Amino acid sequence: MHLDTRKRIGQLDVSPLVLGGNVFGWTADTPTSFAVLDAYTGSGGNMIDTADVYSAWVEGNHGGESETVIGEWLAARGSAVRDNVVIATKAGHHPDHMGLAPATLKAACEDSLRRLRTDRIDLYYTHFDDESVPVAEIIGTLDTLVKEGKVREIAASNLSPERLTASLAASDSEGLARYVALQPHYNLVSRDTYEGALRDIAQRESLAVLPYYALASGFLTGKYRPGEPAPEGARADKAAQHLATERGQRVLAALTAVADAHGTSEATVALAWLAAQPTVTAPIASARTPDQLPALLATPDLHLTQEELHLLTTASG
Repeated sequence: MHLDTRKRIGQLDVSPLVLGGNVFGWTADTPTSFAVLDAYTGSGGNMIDTADVYSAWVEGNHGGESETVIGEWLAARGSAVRDNVVIATKAGHHPDHMGLAPATLKAACEDSLRRLRTDRIDLYYTHFDDESVPVAEIIGTLDTLVKEGKVREIAASNLSPERLTASLAASDSEGLARYVALQPHYNLVSRDTYEGALRDIAQRESLAVLPYYALASGFLTGKYRPGEPAPEGARADKAAQHLATERGQRVLAALTAVADAHGTSEATVALAWLAAQPTVTAPIASARTPDQLPALLATPDLHLTQEELHLLTTASG
């Protein structure tokens, strides 16, 4: 189970599975987070995704906890590790830096760099749109950060098709930094937001696509079963909502059938389905403990047949 192959995002070479950092400083403490990061990179993985707001929703946290843990890990492992990993983070939703006004975005970037203990962010996302700011102004600020060497590539998450199109046009017309990637909410039980105009834009504009919630808050791991007690966890309520729907139960049955045929886990199958979708570059998935990593790391080695892909796609329709 190695992630040695690479996908291209702008000037960045990334592994086919991205490690989500939302759990660091939340459901994974610092030593456990270090163990997960070591196991992921030790298996050839090289891209870590986080955001400045992670995990402000937890009582006692303020945001930036995940970046701080990752920064401590980078400092402990040294420059050789930093040079071999791709760090992606997001701005626009931290309690101290809400929105995408130029001064806000610049301050958010400085704080992320400080917490991450690095001199550059490899892939910098606008986390949520701020429609009070013209797209040309947002792109202009991001371009400045690129020119200053603080950011290598820029990307967008949770952006409407209209604003994404306008942003790309602003970059092209002014010769400014251009979004190279899109991070949408996309998985087997949440397809409607991405499949359509956003996917068409990503394909037309050659954007890399890195879906978040790839395992639907744990539902697609197969831990949640009809008539069985739900596992305890910070995201159990969200996962249970999928279980309560006919669609969720159809997907779960299809996942189990395909997983059993391959002798693998439902999580691996769910991620493999996502990775096989047109325009998807690499799914993002998180692990609270090193024991949860093998199912994620197995994704690139699982090749689903066209019949299996059709079964899963139909079940999730």
